[in-house]
Amino acid sequence: MGTQYTKVASDEVIGTTVEALKRNGFTVTVVEDAAEAKEAVLGRIPKGSEVFTNTSVTLDKTGIAAVINEGSDYVSARNTMMALYGDPKKKKEMKQVAGTPEFAIGSAHAITQDGKILVASASGSQFPAEAYGSENVIFVVGAQKLVKDLAEGVKRIEEHSVLLEQERAMAAYGMNSLCQAARAPA
Repeated sequence: MGTQYTKVASDEVIGTTVEALKRNGFTVTVVEDAAEAKEAVLGRIPKGSEVFTNTSVTLDKTGIAAVINEGSDYVSARNTMMALYGDPKKKKEMKQVAGTPEFAIGSAHAITQDGKILVASASGSQFPAEAYGSENVIFVVGAQKLVKDLAEGVKRIEEHSVLLEQERAMAAYGMNSLCQAARAPA
């Protein structure tokens, strides 16, 4: 996990990436720090809205996940989904809650300078909401995740993000993440 994956991009790279994202149909807000990110995200979501927070260290560190899932200003689709967890008869309903919220919030593992967003996942559970099911998708992404192109984005995921996910999975669940387990030698 080299420092090249944690170094914040230059203002020039940020500007180039923002313009590419806008050309690709995204609305982009650039902020200076985690507090501003939290304020910007919560400012986009009307109180009372149904919001699903994808598992994300970024959402945890900014405090966004806590406001959504522990507060009373929003309807936490994650909490609704987790209340259904474990009941085989509720599996379809659980998927519907997670896949079709009014707002889906997550992060990305890389964004290319031509405006492509890369998200890797062990389970793929966030993809239905992010790709189609949610009415609104918000990505909270640090400037250290900006990369030149798809090849560099994939390399960042393989050499950095997967290792961080391994650490997170061990701390959270006491076991390897699925993506790391799939890569383990036979």
